[in-house]
Amino acid sequence: MSDRDTEANRFSARAARYARVGANVGGVAARIAGTRLLGLDGRNASNAEALAKALGGLKGPIMKVAQLVATIPDVVPPEYAAELQKLQSQAPPMGAAFVKRRMMAELGASWRERFGEFDLKPAAAASLGQVHRATTRDGAALACKLQYPDMESAVEADIAQLEILFALHRRMDPIIDTTEIAKEIGARVREELDYQREGKHIALYRDMLADTPEVRVPALEASLSTRRLLTMHWLEGDGILTHKQDDQQARDRISTAMFRAWWRPFSHHGVIHGDPHLGNYTVFSEGGAAQGINLLDYGCIRIFPPSFVGGVVDLYRGLLEGDEARVVHAYETWGFKGLTKDLVDTLNIWARFIYGPLLEDRTRRIAEGVSPAEYGRREAFRVHQALKQKGPVTVPREFVFMDRAAIGLGGVFLHLDAELNFHRLFEAEIEGFKVERIAADQASAMARAGLVASS
Repeated sequence: MSDRDTEANRFSARAARYARVGANVGGVAARIAGTRLLGLDGRNASNAEALAKALGGLKGPIMKVAQLVATIPDVVPPEYAAELQKLQSQAPPMGAAFVKRRMMAELGASWRERFGEFDLKPAAAASLGQVHRATTRDGAALACKLQYPDMESAVEADIAQLEILFALHRRMDPIIDTTEIAKEIGARVREELDYQREGKHIALYRDMLADTPEVRVPALEASLSTRRLLTMHWLEGDGILTHKQDDQQARDRISTAMFRAWWRPFSHHGVIHGDPHLGNYTVFSEGGAAQGINLLDYGCIRIFPPSFVGGVVDLYRGLLEGDEARVVHAYETWGFKGLTKDLVDTLNIWARFIYGPLLEDRTRRIAEGVSPAEYGRREAFRVHQALKQKGPVTVPREFVFMDRAAIGLGGVFLHLDAELNFHRLFEAEIEGFKVERIAADQASAMARAGLVASS
């Protein structure tokens, strides 16, 4: 095979993508700008619906970005978030002949001989690639994630267009400065293109969760993986929502596994799984009963500086003990600027919402009287209204996936109607917490996985 990467970020492919995305999104932006010039409100359902319709025909990375934006509380107005959340990111599946060509490009002309079986029909599709079932020559079940062609060019073009979505927000209500948010989204989406890095994320998670049997991480088949092909061992399981009618004990077991799958890597190594999509998890059963979860996708992984984790624990302790100085220190650690008492009080609205279940030493639901889709939006609205008197506020970029994943995790607990003592679960994860220990454990785990932290 040639060493030349024929699918690297290419101007011709970018230009074609710019033309498609720009024509669709630009027309809606002009429409919204026009209504504003006429003194009308650009924040209305018809404009939001028009934007969703324009994006709906594009598929691929811009859809992933749009859906991501919709799940971050208060980045875009609620009527836009509601429409963007309805979008489906799947691109049209690659046909059998096309799959064969893609596999040949990744593994060579004799690629088929390296598998026992390979199903050319995709088992699942997403925004950047599709998954095929296969087996090793020894019969072990595999999941092969194959990237669509020209994704690098498409991602670069779509990230450039992301500014249009944020410009809509700034034009209508510039309370929250979205500059750092845009940088964070761009960095994480670019990482998702690199399946070799994702393979290292798998190794990292197998290391971090080695002593957590209720969370299963697939084994990587490195000899059948490349930068655009990721081959893992298949984990059998059912969708989370198929267990909504299970008894309370089973639903609580699944929810406890979800809690540990998220908080254990973060509290011990400063790492989170940043994509709360229900399709990224399945439930495994033993003896006819649900016992835990399979983590299936490792593209959207966020590795934090140890000091950021220290801020999370400081804020928790500060709120729990009424220690205002510790609360302020946490916000300063994260990089919030221009802190006043009023601004701290406003930020605490959101903090008390996120931390609320962790602060109460009792068995409870994550929230009462709210649907999974609406979880967090009321509190985000309250923060936004309060910031109108004190903004604009620049949100540190680390919060993008922290908040997004926390909201997604809460949504899973609501779907399962879980009743847990979140306080005791969290206290168990931060027992003996020290920033220095996080730094050492993170560094050693990343070294074992062959990872280097990125921006």
